[in-house]
Amino acid sequence: MVDENELRQWGRNVIKIEQQALENLYQYVDSIEFAQACQLMFDCKGKVIVMGMGKSGHIGNKISATLASTGTPAFFVHPGEASHGDLGVLSKADVILAISNSGESAEILTLLPVIKRLGLPLIAVTGNPSSNMAKLSQLHLCIQVPEEACPLGLAPTSSTTATLVMGDALAVALLQARGFTQDDFALSHPGGSLGRKLLLKVKDVMHQGEHLPCVSHHICISEALYEISKKGLGMTAIVDDNQMLVGIFTDGDLRRVIDAEINLRKTPIRDVMTKGCVTVDDNILAAQALKVMDEENINGLIVINEKQQVIGALNMLDMVKAGVI
Repeated sequence: MVDENELRQWGRNVIKIEQQALENLYQYVDSIEFAQACQLMFDCKGKVIVMGMGKSGHIGNKISATLASTGTPAFFVHPGEASHGDLGVLSKADVILAISNSGESAEILTLLPVIKRLGLPLIAVTGNPSSNMAKLSQLHLCIQVPEEACPLGLAPTSSTTATLVMGDALAVALLQARGFTQDDFALSHPGGSLGRKLLLKVKDVMHQGEHLPCVSHHICISEALYEISKKGLGMTAIVDDNQMLVGIFTDGDLRRVIDAEINLRKTPIRDVMTKGCVTVDDNILAAQALKVMDEENINGLIVINEKQQVIGALNMLDMVKAGVI
């Protein structure tokens, strides 16, 4: 049985060593080469072709995916497969981002004559500024780390973390340089929960038309209760003769009315409604409306247009059903 304290200590040591590796990375991001690499990728009219073998390949795959999803067209090419036909994916408008901690990856070095012949800019990401890849590249990004977290100094740990963070630094710097927005991001993430959060707007979720709970401020409380029960949102909007919002009546308001022993059949709803309720526009993201509900500690919202007229309503359950939560 392995000692639990030892396991926790070993885990803490890994985190400490990798934190130090990332602290060491600042100097390389502050270098002129980082800015030049960003500019080269920003100006690229084709794709950023990412290459890497072994663990560097796994990290390269993630970097290419992050670049592609944040506005920089990118594609991962396995160096081993590239020698057997996959180099056909390259065009003269591309930029190569080659990753190797040692800077001596034989599979990548084998490809350099072809890359040079095509005249493609090469950005090398290595932990060895004196390596052949570093010397033969147009730009070199150093990801050298003081030590690997592996006690044997063999398994890529700190070095792969540093490489991943360098890739994120490139991608996010380019994202900001391009003015990449949430809407742009949503276009490349239409599926799943993330897509729903980024694409769904209030108008896509809200109840409207005959499904909208809405009553005149002239009616009595009991008639308003019938509307609330019928529409099933636990609330109803109260409007004036011009369909402009004047208040809201919720299940919570009903409890206060009952406690006060108010006559439900004779008292106008305007006398007990909540005035100045929280509203939203139908064109904002559903995720933003959810944030409003969280901040105001409420379960529902009334949706109005520019004339302050009621056009919709939604509650927390609608957010759940739409997958926004």
